[in-house]
Amino acid sequence: MKRLPEKYAERMKILLGDEFENYVNSFNDKPVRAFRVNTDKISVEDFLKINPFTTKKIPYVENGFYFEDEKIGNHPYHHAGMIYVQEPGAMMPAECIDIEPDWRVLDMCAAPGGKSTQLKNKLGEKGILVSNEIVASRCKILTGNIERLGLKNVVTTCMDTKKLARIFPETFDLVMVDAPCSGEGMFRKEEVAIDEWSPENVENCTVRQAEILENAVKVLKDGGYIIYATCTFSLDENEKTVDEFLQNHPDFELVRVKKSVEKNTCDGISFEGCVSKNINYTRRFYPHKNKGEGQFAAVLRNTVSSRKSTPFRCNNKGKIDKAVYDFLDSTLKGYEKEKVLMHKETPVYFTPDFSVDKATAFACGVTIGEIRKNYILPHHQFFSAMGDDFKRKINLAPESDELKKYLHGEEFETDCENGWAVVCVDGCTLGGVKVVNGRAKNHYPKGLRMK
Repeated sequence: MKRLPEKYAERMKILLGDEFENYVNSFNDKPVRAFRVNTDKISVEDFLKINPFTTKKIPYVENGFYFEDEKIGNHPYHHAGMIYVQEPGAMMPAECIDIEPDWRVLDMCAAPGGKSTQLKNKLGEKGILVSNEIVASRCKILTGNIERLGLKNVVTTCMDTKKLARIFPETFDLVMVDAPCSGEGMFRKEEVAIDEWSPENVENCTVRQAEILENAVKVLKDGGYIIYATCTFSLDENEKTVDEFLQNHPDFELVRVKKSVEKNTCDGISFEGCVSKNINYTRRFYPHKNKGEGQFAAVLRNTVSSRKSTPFRCNNKGKIDKAVYDFLDSTLKGYEKEKVLMHKETPVYFTPDFSVDKATAFACGVTIGEIRKNYILPHHQFFSAMGDDFKRKINLAPESDELKKYLHGEEFETDCENGWAVVCVDGCTLGGVKVVNGRAKNHYPKGLRMK
């Protein structure tokens, strides 16, 4: 462990008082590892019946578990998107409030997708998630995680928050602002965060955080919520940013988090000049007091009475090639025809009442596949997200030779009838194959295959 920056250590001594030594000693502990069960694919109850890992329940996350196993990312359940490995402290902000299943939710700073996928698990079939990441390379990783987990009704975008505010005015019931920060809460896990820390960086972060929050206000519906989160301990980036926001926005209030989160976190800290009397409603997650890395969260609610919003209508339906419907009819037991849309000349499966301009979305809904001459070459996401509706399924055991072959990109023998089929492990879709005369021809993406 590298030595903490002197100015940072001085500040933390003042902040933590007698607890400072406990905080420093926590750096000798191993980082805590955890995962969430992807309830869009399998219920927690059903997962626990087949759970092969050494786990313990996270008290504030209904589908979250600490684990001790090694190389969990190579397990077939991970490949199948049954689980998402995520630092347990980072799970806290999305658990702060109850989320309604029909909400429209925006995650403003989303990559690699932990909080986005957590939020999507709380939405029903009518709920919509827009997951944004400004850096294109990170947006690809974000989109890949959403595809692996087989999530529907998700749009990924790649833009700054100012552009989001122009495109989606007064649109969302909830905005997650997992703001870029100085990363003090990650010092134990990522030593590079220590190298990059400086008082100047903290100051620069506060300016950027305030700007992002202003844009979050513009995309929020009346009566909606903003969850502001960081992975830092700085008063300037946390309580002071929240207090200043509330002073500038008297129509917002700071609200208490759910009891389960409150019980497993510490109160926010008041400071000289603090105007907000209930700043203690903000939450702090410390590595010496909680199982996980550092985290901060605050829930801000727009108190303006909700006005009736104008529903979106899709303006990019486009002409659907007959081959798309023929493909869907031959592969799926059933689907909603009105959800078959065109996005960037590619057929997708997405809700028709939320308009996404072709130039806006990095990815939109479930990509069905590529239109070739008179046929469709299906996309991996189509298998992952639509697997439950497939007519042809090949269910394999986690330890089977066939599954090992599949994950390595090889063909295997099957008694499944000819046509496109999904490969499942314990009932959850891994990906797809094309069955031809007893041979399952592999369509698992090369980038996901086991080496």
